Amino acid sequence: MSGQNQPSVYEILDERFRTGRCAFGDDSLTTLHTGSRWAEGPVYLPAWRQLIWSDIPNDRLLRWDEVTGAVSLFRDPAGHTNGNTLDREGRLISAEQGGRRVTRTEADGRITVLADRFEGKRLNSPNDAVVRSDGSIWFSDPDFGITSDYEGFRAESEIGANNVYRIDPATGEVRQVADGFGAPNGLVFSPDERQLYVSDTRAGHIRVFDVLDDGESLSDGKVFAETSGDDGRFDNIRFDDGGRLWAAAMHGGVHCYDPDGTRIGRINVPEPVSNVAFGGPKNNILFITATTSLYCLMTSVTGAPRIRR
Repeated sequence: MSGQNQPSVYEILDERFRTGRCAFGDDSLTTLHTGSRWAEGPVYLPAWRQLIWSDIPNDRLLRWDEVTGAVSLFRDPAGHTNGNTLDREGRLISAEQGGRRVTRTEADGRITVLADRFEGKRLNSPNDAVVRSDGSIWFSDPDFGITSDYEGFRAESEIGANNVYRIDPATGEVRQVADGFGAPNGLVFSPDERQLYVSDTRAGHIRVFDVLDDGESLSDGKVFAETSGDDGRFDNIRFDDGGRLWAAAMHGGVHCYDPDGTRIGRINVPEPVSNVAFGGPKNNILFITATTSLYCLMTSVTGAPRIRR
């Protein structure tokens, strides 16, 4: 670890990226694994000191062990899983593009289907999921997994739109909470859970919604940040504990945004970036999935708390 930064890794676009000590971690990326077709969905499991991620076209979940450095197969087939997260009990929640469903892996390995339909119609292809402190699960449902057989199975959309949904923790009811997207992708709650941020890959922006007092509904939302073709396209998004938003931007690397929406810095990655996730014992390792590879970077910032009380 070093106090120096190299332009090949960190790109400072605003002085706040420097003063916030965002560019004072590792000087270079560490490659943990390569050989995927399209890597996505990294999630760190603190109890096991392991990271699980998806290789969507190869229809498998892979597992990296932090202690030994070994990579092994976690699940094959895996329903062309895209995003992964943990619930409040530490169970794996997965958005399956091929299965067109959101699932939970139980402690004994059984898989429970949490959602596969909305108003009797099959979901498109769930992409990413996030768990709120009340136990509700919110997920995006674009059509990426049904437009071809590459990341799922080609099919017609039964719903006819790409939306964001909420699964009620008590009843299991699936309710639409936001619409009007080109392709909703990554989503994350602000550290205080008062806002939900959703990236829209096709629209080239990130929208932010206020969570209303009932904890179940959202405001109409507004654009938080935009990107262009030259900057890449937004995929998943994650917060650090300083309120900065880190966005996977494919050909644009990893973008860092100040709470006011200003892009203050960038991490350059040699492959198009799909997803990011904080992990490690101190929650200060940024794991990056990028096309064929899994990278990591020990940072000088810390991810937002994993579990909210």
